[in-house]
Amino acid sequence: MGSYVLRRVLQMIPVFFGSTLLIFLMVYSLPGDPIVALFGDKAADPAQVAALRQKYYLDQPIWKQYLHYMGNLFQGDFGTSFTGRPVSEIMADAFPVTIRLALMAFVFELVVGLTLGVLSGLRRGSVVDTVVLVLTLVVISIPVFVLAYIAQTIFATNLGWVTPTVQDSTDLSQLILPAIVLGSLSLAFVARLTRTSIGENLRADYIRTATAKGLPRRTIITRHLLRNSLIPVVTFLGTDLGALMGGAIVTEGIFNVQGIGNVLYRAINQKEGPTVVGIVTVLVIVYLVASLLVDLLYAVLDPRIRYA
Repeated sequence: MGSYVLRRVLQMIPVFFGSTLLIFLMVYSLPGDPIVALFGDKAADPAQVAALRQKYYLDQPIWKQYLHYMGNLFQGDFGTSFTGRPVSEIMADAFPVTIRLALMAFVFELVVGLTLGVLSGLRRGSVVDTVVLVLTLVVISIPVFVLAYIAQTIFATNLGWVTPTVQDSTDLSQLILPAIVLGSLSLAFVARLTRTSIGENLRADYIRTATAKGLPRRTIITRHLLRNSLIPVVTFLGTDLGALMGGAIVTEGIFNVQGIGNVLYRAINQKEGPTVVGIVTVLVIVYLVASLLVDLLYAVLDPRIRYA
């Protein structure tokens, strides 16, 4: 196990550098001068522009800018935004909000999605199965921003259960509706994936053997069927946690959640290169760590899997 983890960590290194390089090139190769944009409608003083470009290392070739950024990154310095505020402070304020929102959405899709998938998989062809398939198909077909506006109209405008937008991003109760909207699409995929996996494993030889031995149905389902059926679901869930954090841009914008998605959206509009690169770099790390944890969970779910 130890050698496998070491190999996986070593494999993550080039992926990390490649991902951050692509992000850096895309952000800093955008047309337009972000320094000039700071002056707005005012005429930019050439001397001030030159001084700011030198301050933010923008007067150097792109490869030197990347090496400079990575050198600072390994010292824990994510750079400084064009407003003069350290990027690490910006992320420290916004990331906790997005983490809470993503975890609430993750728990929602995990509990509800697995429950619907198990019920549908065990009762294929029944009314329950049909209802689950139709509901998940509807959710998959509706874009997230449309679903968000529908949820606002029903639960905020018509029923008055919640406010249309989040007033306090630190209040967990106000994040429930945005979390449900954020996790709805993933919930549909989890339910369908669980249903398919359970349906395939129900026809497997080991299930017939366990049934022939006279094991109780609950034991067959919990100890044998679910553990093997959850392997593809865990793969999806592991990568989806990072996707929820990155995909919160639309949801946070609609519900006015002051999280990392909202900050990232504003930074892109304002061409805040250091902020965009810093946030996306952290998201890349989240993806890589989640992928490693998913691989290690395989051995827990299926004892036949061994890592050399």
